[in-house]
Amino acid sequence: MTLTDTLAPTRDAVASAPPPMIAGRRNWRVALKALRRLLTDKEDTGQVFEIMAALNGKSTARNYQRLLHTPGGGRLALEHVELAPRLMDDAWLDSFAEGTVGAAYRHFVRSENISAEGLAEVSRQRRGPVEIQHPYAWFGRRTRDSHDIWHILSGYHRDGLGEACLVAFSYAQTGSLGWLVIALGAALRPRGGVRGPAIKAIWQGYQRGKAAKWFAGEDYLALFAEPLDAARKRLNLTPATCYDAIPADLRDQH
Repeated sequence: MTLTDTLAPTRDAVASAPPPMIAGRRNWRVALKALRRLLTDKEDTGQVFEIMAALNGKSTARNYQRLLHTPGGGRLALEHVELAPRLMDDAWLDSFAEGTVGAAYRHFVRSENISAEGLAEVSRQRRGPVEIQHPYAWFGRRTRDSHDIWHILSGYHRDGLGEACLVAFSYAQTGSLGWLVIALGAALRPRGGVRGPAIKAIWQGYQRGKAAKWFAGEDYLALFAEPLDAARKRLNLTPATCYDAIPADLRDQH
């Protein structure tokens, strides 16, 4: 028996074993407990990661495989760019002209006092590995770090209703069960006199996500140089009419 023969089973086992982030059965107890906390405090972002980890199963792997079959997706996977460090580069963000996706993102994160690294740090605090060296883990980080880019493209703000609409949009785009559960929870929570319009806005978020081009297949770094209106048109993004019709001061009402 050669050294290669001795090592081969170990390599095969490592290659075939699913990473912890997609292994195991769905844990509804953990997910529903986290959902209750999230609906009580929408700023408790860590609960989103708990829900996603508990319910998403193999959706990350499935979407990564979809990326590989998307035009340009193989290149993105091969280049393996980590978005968070680039999105934290102030000089890079400052290079984008007004009216571009990059300028809109710059204004969004600075006016809201948020950052890609801040979201990444919250995700690291939840149970389970999120920084492992694996293609699926990279795709998961890419999805996480592009969340505020999706805010910019979709036109949904960071108020409670805007997040709920983006969650429904994200479910339509990814098929991840965690997003569906959060969207349903948000739709069913009481919202005073705007509950009916809020449900319509959340449902429209799902419809917009179904109609739009698949965001996860986009080269985000190239996208930042595009004019925002042109990018939305190219991505087949229809206006968020139901959300926009609700006054801003009512979008956070419980």
